[in-house]
Order: sequence, then C-alpha cells, then structure tokens
Amino acid sequence: MTTPHRPLIVRLRNWVGDVTLAVPMLQRLAAAGHDLQLVGKGWARDLLAGHGWPVQVLPKTLRERVRLLRQLGQGRTRDAGMDALCLPDSFSSALEFRLAGLRTLGHAWEGRSLLLTRAVPRPRDVHELEVYWRLGSALLQQDAPLPAAVGLRLAPQHRQEAAALRQAHGIEPGCILICPFAGGTWNQQDKTWPGFADFAAGALRGFGRSVVVCPGPGEEAIARTQFPSALMLQGVGLGTYAALLSEAAVMVSNDTGPGHIAAAVGAPLVSVMGPSDPSLWRPWGPSVQLLGGNGAWPEAHAVQAAVARAIATR
Repeated sequence: MTTPHRPLIVRLRNWVGDVTLAVPMLQRLAAAGHDLQLVGKGWARDLLAGHGWPVQVLPKTLRERVRLLRQLGQGRTRDAGMDALCLPDSFSSALEFRLAGLRTLGHAWEGRSLLLTRAVPRPRDVHELEVYWRLGSALLQQDAPLPAAVGLRLAPQHRQEAAALRQAHGIEPGCILICPFAGGTWNQQDKTWPGFADFAAGALRGFGRSVVVCPGPGEEAIARTQFPSALMLQGVGLGTYAALLSEAAVMVSNDTGPGHIAAAVGAPLVSVMGPSDPSLWRPWGPSVQLLGGNGAWPEAHAVQAAVARAIATR
C-alpha cells in the first residue's frame, strides 16, 4: 500500500487520446495519497486543469529532461516505494528516469527493463485505458474494477471561456461538433472517414443545429476547404474544447483525441471508425455510440441514425 501524501512523478504520453485514457488511473493514484507531479506536452496542462495536478512541460533535449526530473525528485524519501511512473513505452523515456536517479515503474518494452527499477509486462489485446489502469494497480499493489467512465473534470475558467465563445458566435449549447481530422494512422491506414465531408454538408444540416468544427494546429485549411458549411473556431485550447463538448447535443468524430475528450466529459459521441480496432482504442464511456472499425467504415445512414438517437436523448 502507498504512503499518504507521497510525491510521485508521472511522465505522460504524447497524444491527447492516451493522456485522456490515463485520467482514471491518475485519479486513483491521487485518491490513494500520491501527490502527482505530471510531466508532458504543453497542452496537457490545459486539458487536465480541472484536476489541479501540476503539469511540467516536457523539455526538448535529453539533458534538459534529466535536469527537470532530478529537480522534481529532490527531497524524496528513501523508502521502498517508487519515485516515478513512466507511461510511455519508449527506450528514451526510461533512460531519462535512469539518468535522473529515480526509482521508476514502467512497462518492460523495447529492451528497457534494465533501466527501470521495476518493469512489468505490457498487457496485450486489452483496451488502452486498461493498460494504464493495470500499471496503476502494479504501483499500488492492489487490483480494482475498471471504471465505467473517464470522468475528466472541467476547470471553471474553461466553462467561462466556452460560454463566451458560444455567445460571441451565436452558438446554442445544443450544437453539433464534428472532428473530421485524425492524427496518425492505424496499421498504415488512414483513420479519416471518407464520407465525412459529404455527411457534414448534407445529413448534418438537416438537424437544424449549428455545426461547429475546432481544428487543431495545421488542420485549419482542411476545415476551411472541405467543411465550409461548419462554423470554424480556431485556436481553441483543449480545456475550453472539453467545456464546449460538455454542452453539445452530440459530437461526430473520427478515431482521434477529441473523440476521447468528448466521451471523457460525458458528451454524446458518435465515434466513426474504419481501420482501427475498437476493442483497443474505442472512446470509453456510456455516452459513446461506436460505428465501424476493424477495417469497415459505416454507411452514412447509420451515422445519421446515431446522431438522431443522441439528440433525442440529450
């Protein structure tokens, strides 16, 4: 069992979906008495602001990263517990903790077991949320049932910013948000639904609600040219994005980070998958309608029916 109020450094992963799916495990560690010191991408601070956990921005160079980890580890007690939890599976992340002299728990992966104080096998063929949940169980030395929902908390300032955006652009709370983007690929296959643009221009407009798109950096041109009928909100931070989602009637999303955020705040989500394996990466929670996956894209009429169901129950 853990010592109450024990500091714990946690290196987050580099993708929005991964960080979102790790939230239940982080909440569990905090409830068990760990004072979390998170290290991750700059956007993680905004995304997790509602939880009050300090987030240090991951420096670019190895030297700077080791220096930061050493600083965070100063004053730690020399008991038998761990100083750090490493969520990434890369060799370099384990090396950074080793060079910083921290007792670290992480997955035995890519030949890095000797760099970690304790290396546990990475589970196979389970959902990514469960991967992080089991890593937390290893740290706490105690199993627990999987959570029904992610439970991402919203910061008051993000609710205020979302309300101001809606007022400035005349957007009703029960709008439709779309995320037609998808970072990365699945087994070298594009995760972007081929019918998304036609669906947004046709079927979605028939619901008589504002259709809103919030492109990330570099996605603005796609939103402008392929989704001209949608209201584009540029430069929206992830915390404010999450607050907008919490008030939406429904979100329609590819297999990508904002879809996980929608599910994490309990927003009705129509998750459109193609090549991805839903058993490993579906958005987690009771508000999710999953369509397609494992190499098959859904038909537009099925997506339209799912949106209608979500709106009817909102």
